Amino acid sequence: MIRAHSVETVRAAEAAAMAQLPEGELMSRAALGLAEVAAARLADTEGTTVVGLVGAGDNGGDTLYAVAHLAETGFACAVVLVPPSGRSGVHVGGLESAEVAGVMVHVAADGAAAAADVVAEADLVLDGIVGIGGRPGLRPEAARLVDAVDDDAWVIAVDLASGLDPAGEEGEDDAVWADETVTFGTPKPVHLLPAGEAATGRLTVVDIGVDLAEAPAAVERLTWDDVVDLWPVPGSGDDKYSRGVLGVVAGSEAYPGAAVLCTTSAAEAGVGMLRYVGTPTPVGLVHQAVPEAVVGDGRVQAWAVGPGLDTEADDERSRAQLEAARAALASDLPVVVDAGGLALVEGRRTAPTVLTPHAGELARLLNRLETRSAGTADGNHGAPVTSAGESRGRRPVTGPADGDEGDRHEVTADDVKGDPLGHARRLVALTGATVLLKGATTLVVTDGEPVRSQADAPPWLATAGAGDVLSGVIGALLAAGLTPHDAASLGALVHGVTADRVSGGGPLRALAVAHGIRPTVRDLLARGRSAPG
Repeated sequence: MIRAHSVETVRAAEAAAMAQLPEGELMSRAALGLAEVAAARLADTEGTTVVGLVGAGDNGGDTLYAVAHLAETGFACAVVLVPPSGRSGVHVGGLESAEVAGVMVHVAADGAAAAADVVAEADLVLDGIVGIGGRPGLRPEAARLVDAVDDDAWVIAVDLASGLDPAGEEGEDDAVWADETVTFGTPKPVHLLPAGEAATGRLTVVDIGVDLAEAPAAVERLTWDDVVDLWPVPGSGDDKYSRGVLGVVAGSEAYPGAAVLCTTSAAEAGVGMLRYVGTPTPVGLVHQAVPEAVVGDGRVQAWAVGPGLDTEADDERSRAQLEAARAALASDLPVVVDAGGLALVEGRRTAPTVLTPHAGELARLLNRLETRSAGTADGNHGAPVTSAGESRGRRPVTGPADGDEGDRHEVTADDVKGDPLGHARRLVALTGATVLLKGATTLVVTDGEPVRSQADAPPWLATAGAGDVLSGVIGALLAAGLTPHDAASLGALVHGVTADRVSGGGPLRALAVAHGIRPTVRDLLARGRSAPG
């Protein structure tokens, strides 16, 4: 598991380490590790020239010492000092070390054009402008230097790409987009969250001897090696019931294929038994695609509700299916809720719950639930999950409460994409559920747990039906007894890895992903069992 720690946690751990070490030892270790990575990249690209962009903080010091190491190795090296105060604004010891090693020193304030020309000649650029104490965005003088970097140069961000929010919560276009980030001791939240992951590039962690083993993580990411520890593997005494029975309320006459995708993926994930509740057309399709599924209501350990569910349908069989969906949500059993089922969510559930919206669905949920909450006289967020007055699952009117017409901003999908973590947390606060927000980087947010961030899937997975497959996998894991937090993040990992395998670099179909779940889990488990102890 990759664990990222907050700035506050890192600073405390570094302070504890520095108290036990000679002065400057941590910076020396960081600079040497940075120089070793830079030298390896220069060898890979046959590069010979290095330029360090040096800011006022410790990142600037790391950069100066690293460039000194590279100069002593034989590379042609220069640094550009970014602070307006020039030499007096950067790390004194680092600057002295660089000059002794023969590094050419340029002060950006003495000539912006000349400094930009120096940057443009580099085969490798070290971005040491700002570090974990920085704010989002670049100052104009720094932005001009960054713009001068040649497109073919390899850019290494020191600790984090300058201009990014270290907490990874605010997105910022005006930032360095690195090919690689070399960070020290531990990843930071920005490296794993949507606001910073793309600009981080390849992430390399240098061990500098800071002990964070017992420190709480702010963000986590499951890796392939975590599957063997988390996936529910049956023992000799298990039967289909002890392995977990999943009830699926999915598909409709309008969207029958969703039922096939959801039940297929649950079966491929190894659920002990499936019960399917649906309308005639998807029932027939499920009979053919997943003959082991039992059609009809019955005792289950968990529910998957919503893929392809048509909450506007008004025929008798559709109404019966919707009542089954409401009954699942009103039960005390774990439930994963997706797509059409999200329209039935009306507040908090005390039982384990996973909501799996994309950005647009999350925006609609927030608008509806926050309006409902604001319009409730006693402010009670413990309202039932479903409203008995909505006889056919139709969404309630979501206009503002009396007197509040101008007080609330209508959340849009773009708002959610701009601050995915913040909006996911708002939905967690309203519902008490685990929220899995789909995206290129999928977030799993649970109250009281580190945020989980998974980025295992190729862009080809942005295809119809992919979410139906994910719901089936998560449902199978909930039925086997996993917590919502683990079920959602492990399901996202396996779903993404499967898509990457099935795609092979090209297009894929959601049904192919569903059928790929079983061999993917098999291979990941085999990998874990064969790993050295």
